[in-house]
Amino acid sequence: MDNNLIIEILKAGVAPALGCTEPGAVAYGVARAKEILNGEVKELNIWVDRNILKNGMDVGIPGTKEKGIIFAAALALICGKSDYKLEVLKDSSDKDIEEAYKLVDKKIIKINLEESISGLYIKIIAKGEEGEATVVIKDNHLNIISEEKNGKQLKSDNIKGKDTQEVKNNNIEIKHRIKEFTINQLIDFADTVDYEDIIFINEGIDMNMRMAFIGANEDLGIGMGRLLKKEAKDLESLAKALTAAASEARMSGYPLPVMSSAGSGNHGLVTILPISIFGDEKGLDKELIVRAVTLSHLITAYVKVHTGALSAVCGCGVAAGVGCAAGLTYLMGGNREQIKGSIKNMIAGLTGMICDGAKIGCSYKLSISVASAMEAAKLALNNLFIPSDNGILTDSAEETIKNLGKVSVEGMNNTDNVILEVMLNKCV
Repeated sequence: MDNNLIIEILKAGVAPALGCTEPGAVAYGVARAKEILNGEVKELNIWVDRNILKNGMDVGIPGTKEKGIIFAAALALICGKSDYKLEVLKDSSDKDIEEAYKLVDKKIIKINLEESISGLYIKIIAKGEEGEATVVIKDNHLNIISEEKNGKQLKSDNIKGKDTQEVKNNNIEIKHRIKEFTINQLIDFADTVDYEDIIFINEGIDMNMRMAFIGANEDLGIGMGRLLKKEAKDLESLAKALTAAASEARMSGYPLPVMSSAGSGNHGLVTILPISIFGDEKGLDKELIVRAVTLSHLITAYVKVHTGALSAVCGCGVAAGVGCAAGLTYLMGGNREQIKGSIKNMIAGLTGMICDGAKIGCSYKLSISVASAMEAAKLALNNLFIPSDNGILTDSAEETIKNLGKVSVEGMNNTDNVILEVMLNKCV
C-alpha cells in the first residue's frame, strides 16, 4: 500500500477556506485574472456551472453583510490575492468593502450560467485598458486549467501546478486515485501511518473548533447554534450543536477560515467536529482522535469522487456524514466490519437529502447529518446493520458507495436543474 500517495490525497483535499468555497473559487479566479491583466478592470464577465451558481447565490461573504458571487467578485477586484487560494479575501478592510459596493453599483460585473458544462466550472474574462485576461477553473475549486492575456496562452506555475496543490500522476488528478484503495486499506492506513505524517490534521481540528465556539457564543445567523448549545444535555446533542454553530457562523460570513474536506468547508465541519468533540469529552488520546479524523477525511474523499465535486445531493450528509460515521466508529474501537457497516447504515438513511445551495439553512442540515452519523455508528458498534438487500445497499461498502454515486450523478441530473430553476424563479 502506498502511504505516500494517500498522504498526498489527504493534503490535496484538506485546506483552509475562508467563507463558502464556491464564491471563494470565483473570487480566486477573479483575483488571478486581475493580476494577469495588471491594470484596472473595466468589465468583468463570469461564467459558472449550475452548482457554482446555486451554491453562491445566498451565502454570506466573509467580513461583510453581503451575499453572493457578484459581491465576492467585486471584493476580489479590490483586494483579492490569488496566492491566498481559498482565503483570497482575507486582507479585506472596511475601505475595501466600501469600494466593492461602488463597483457593484457600476454594474461592470455580469454573471452567466454555462448550461452546456457538467461538473465544476468557472470562466473569468476581465477587460480593461491593458486588454483582456481570461482564467478558467475546472473540476476543482483551485484547479486553473487555462490562463490567457489578449488571446495568448500564458505559461504559469498556477496552471495544473504546485500552487493548486493538484499533484498529477499519469495524468489522473490525485483526488481520483483514492479509488485505487479499498476501505480496508484506508482503515489500515489510519491504523499504521506514522503519526508525524498526519499531525497536520490537528490544525483543522483546532481551526474548526474555534469557529464552532464562535457560532455557539455570538449572535450570528438566526441563532440556531446558540439555542442548540444552550439546550444540549448530552454529548450527542453537544456535537450536533457545535457543528451547526460552526456552519451558521461560516454561512453568515464570519471572517475566520475553517478547514475543508474534499473541497468544502461545511464538509470539513462534519468530517472533523463530532469526532474531535466526542474524543475530547471522553478524554481519549489525541493521537487516536487525529487518526479517526484522518479516516473520516479519507472516506469523505472516497464518496466525493463518486458523487462529484458538486451535485444535487447534500454532500454534508451523503459524503461528510458517511466519513463522520466511519470516523466515530473507529474512534470508539469499532472493527473493520463495524466501520464498513456504519458506512452502509449512513447511506441507507440519509441518501435523499438535496443540496439547494449554500446558505444559513445548511447549518440545520449539518445538525441532521451529525445526528444520523452518530446513530449509524451506534448501530454498527452494536453489530446492527441495515441488510444489504435494502435499496441501493450491496454486500460491500465500496459497491454501495458506487451505487450512491450513480444515483447522485446520473439519477439526479435533472433534479439539479429543477432546484436551480426554482431558486432562480424566486429572484425574478
